[in-house]
Amino acid sequence: MSFINIGFGNIVSLSRIVAVVNPGSSPMKRMKEEAKKRGKLIDVTEGRKTRSIIITDSDHIILSALQVETILQRINEANMVNDGTL
Repeated sequence: MSFINIGFGNIVSLSRIVAVVNPGSSPMKRMKEEAKKRGKLIDVTEGRKTRSIIITDSDHIILSALQVETILQRINEANMVNDGTL
């Protein structure tokens, strides 16, 4: 099982990630509020601006202060390590 750092020493299982999206759109804001009401919101921003939202297969919504591109790069690096190409 592979994990990636999503900021400030917090990690998430790579296999559980469904999507990494920008937080600015209205649908993402609604999704964040709904997750908060259901107790499925995890905020790992350490008080900083939310720059990405990670959606997991368990229907949890994770707020990160890292940009989508940074998380994507870490996912790609983890996949390369798992494939043995790095």
